[in-house]
Amino acid sequence: MDLEERLAVFIDYENLALGAREHLGGMQFDFGPIADALAVRGRVVARRAYADWSYFDEDRRMLTRHQVELIEMTQRMGASRKNAADIKMVVDAIEMAFERDYISTFVMCTGDSDFSPLVHKLRELNKRVIGVGVEKSTSRLLPAACDEFLFYDRLEGVEVPEEDQGAPAPKRGSRTRKAGTTQKAPATSRRTKAAEAVAEAVAEAAAETVEATVEAGAAAEPKPATRRRRKAEPAPAPADVMPETEAETEADVADQDDAVSDDVPMEVRVAQTLADLQSSTSGAVTASALKRTLLRKDPTFSESDYGFRTFGEFLRFLADRGFVELAAGPSAGDPEVSLPEQGDTDAAFALLRSVVQEANGSAALSGLKNAVRKRRPDFSEKALGFRGFLQFAKAAEAAGAVALAWDDDADDYLVTA
Repeated sequence: MDLEERLAVFIDYENLALGAREHLGGMQFDFGPIADALAVRGRVVARRAYADWSYFDEDRRMLTRHQVELIEMTQRMGASRKNAADIKMVVDAIEMAFERDYISTFVMCTGDSDFSPLVHKLRELNKRVIGVGVEKSTSRLLPAACDEFLFYDRLEGVEVPEEDQGAPAPKRGSRTRKAGTTQKAPATSRRTKAAEAVAEAVAEAAAETVEATVEAGAAAEPKPATRRRRKAEPAPAPADVMPETEAETEADVADQDDAVSDDVPMEVRVAQTLADLQSSTSGAVTASALKRTLLRKDPTFSESDYGFRTFGEFLRFLADRGFVELAAGPSAGDPEVSLPEQGDTDAAFALLRSVVQEANGSAALSGLKNAVRKRRPDFSEKALGFRGFLQFAKAAEAAGAVALAWDDDADDYLVTA
């Protein structure tokens, strides 16, 4: 534990939020993918976001759910306050560098080149600096100054909408927060439905494993790796009913997010976390390091929730199903964990084609990625060099693996094989 990196995160929120809105098809910024990317790099001990929050009223709820401290910097007092948030962010970072020696890494979430002198000074103080920014709104000077730079639109979990001539252009008449909320709701619904389908498939696969074990005369039966719900999912509220208080609204939103998170099968989370660890570390990934990272992403994680007594037993269950591979580690109870070889793009295209063929030769693009992850939980189009799943599907079409066409009735792409 003492060898872990300690991270402090500083967020120039206006830069990231406006960059995502202007250069990523009007999408709303989400801190979740950044939090997951940083979880595999160390223990985050401080999170601060700087902005005039009167411009980002609903964003505050999202950041609060990720335990981000909101620093209010009012900008409506005149032109002299224009860079107040940037100055405060620099002062706090330098103060923390001198007063907290245990912090080894500073994460600067901004694309503004004005922060380059701060980055240079932090590196002079023997601090590692990781930058995060939207690619098209990030100055070319900033990434070169950092030890590592993460482009937000390339992170796992960020689905960048692509403008296509065959599909109708998204409506952007207003950039108000209501518009951003309207765009987010359908995506959440699709993720929930897809996650339920994946969980059902996992339960079926686990049932087959149980039958095979019974036939072999085993005494214990493995349980499916799907979290048991502690409470029933709340029914959606009527559209015309408004919450009485702001506290009720935030609680409702938090419950919805928890429901979506709980529906994601655990082997998908393990595979994604393991893939991130393998790409960010040079050595082998041990079971203990994997569990620490899972706990950073979800402090409530426990293998007992999935029917297993130990984490090693849970990993052996996943290994028997071909989701992970285990090898001898530094100690008997701490094996090395790795993902099976995913293959090249041709193998990924073949996987996509077989999944579409299993769906009677035709499937909507919106739920297809989750269907692919039923077969390979570690699948990631970004690991293959594609910005998004739509780009991956277009490349598969160019390779002759599938056909892609826009369906006006479904308001979605239709993939056929």
